[in-house]
Amino acid sequence: MATGAATGNQTAAQALLVEMLDPAVRADPYPVFTRIRELGPMVLPETGMVVFSGFADCDEVLRHPSSCSDGMKSSVVQRQIAEGITPQRTATPGFLFLDPPDHTRLRTLAQQAFSPKAVRALEPEIRALVGELLDAVAARGTGEQTPGAPFDVVSDLAYPLPVAVICRLLGVPLSDEPQFSRAAALLAQGLDPIMTLTGQASANADERLRADEWMRDYLGHLVAKRRAEPREDMISALIAAEEDGDQLTVDEIIATCDLLLIAGHETTVNLIANAVLAMMRAPAQWAALAGDPDRANVIIEETLRYDPPVQLVMRIAGDEMVIGDLCIAKGDSILLLIAAANRDPDAFDRPDVFDPDREGLRHLSFSKGPHFCLGAPLARLEARIALTELARRFPHARLAAEPVYKPNVTLRGLASLRLG
Repeated sequence: MATGAATGNQTAAQALLVEMLDPAVRADPYPVFTRIRELGPMVLPETGMVVFSGFADCDEVLRHPSSCSDGMKSSVVQRQIAEGITPQRTATPGFLFLDPPDHTRLRTLAQQAFSPKAVRALEPEIRALVGELLDAVAARGTGEQTPGAPFDVVSDLAYPLPVAVICRLLGVPLSDEPQFSRAAALLAQGLDPIMTLTGQASANADERLRADEWMRDYLGHLVAKRRAEPREDMISALIAAEEDGDQLTVDEIIATCDLLLIAGHETTVNLIANAVLAMMRAPAQWAALAGDPDRANVIIEETLRYDPPVQLVMRIAGDEMVIGDLCIAKGDSILLLIAAANRDPDAFDRPDVFDPDREGLRHLSFSKGPHFCLGAPLARLEARIALTELARRFPHARLAAEPVYKPNVTLRGLASLRLG
């Protein structure tokens, strides 16, 4: 277990971490994150876990060569397996939850679809799609400058855009989107550390298991179709790679596509909606973007710091690690509160202020090291086009209702954001 100068008592730490899971704080978890960060690094011996919430510590863990993503390396999991409590993993995980060399092999193959050249080639299609979506919004109103009735940024733009893009990349028929969107939403909730922090399974654990089985079965059938009739899509490319000797199994193809379907749209939805909400609460920023589309880049980077789509991540110490004053034992779990780190006053001036013009824009929201977000260039492109076009067409838009949040803790985001 970790040793060293961990601050804060364990009872207070555990209580704050459980409070972080409370749906009542989902609309604004940042006061809780502040209190957690003020306690400093937390050592929780009973769960074999260390929690970091400061920017420097989180940055160091993400970059550390012994920082692993495979949860099977956890000492707690290994002990449970030895005692017959937890069965070994039966489903092949996506590369997000693997370490080299498996992670390297799978990521290298998937990365072909997210290369700079491949992303640039998608720009005309993304622009056309954004135009169609906003045309539909404008058609419901009295003109393009002011919608005639409230519209929902999430359901009218932020959600359908990345879903259509990732479907096109993978070769998933868009007509099937309603079927897998519900499954993907449930699986995204599975990233929340409820069991880790409370010792109790989440209320919908069985439902998530069924969703996972359905998703893998659906993708398995799609892989079989692409094997028989290849197309210009990522599933066909992964199959071809397998046949060329990269030894990519059917389960690995399914797991990779499963991961990209969830991560490829859930986080981008959050990024677009969070950026709009931040500007609605700072109207001068919305007006500035409407007048200068080039501001979109700094708005996106500040949103990633100020209100990140991924609020926390988990790592495992693959070997003994020293982070700050803490010595972390091999096999310990490491919970990184990215949303807290991104508002660390030791790293940022006025951290709780949304300021796209701040000097030295930086954040940890796309991770660091070998797990740096594969889809970061695509997410930035989608968000840039969506935000600039939305502000250009509706420069006088304002909040029409209080935002509504999804229950997710890790992939925290809006379920509804109505403007008028």
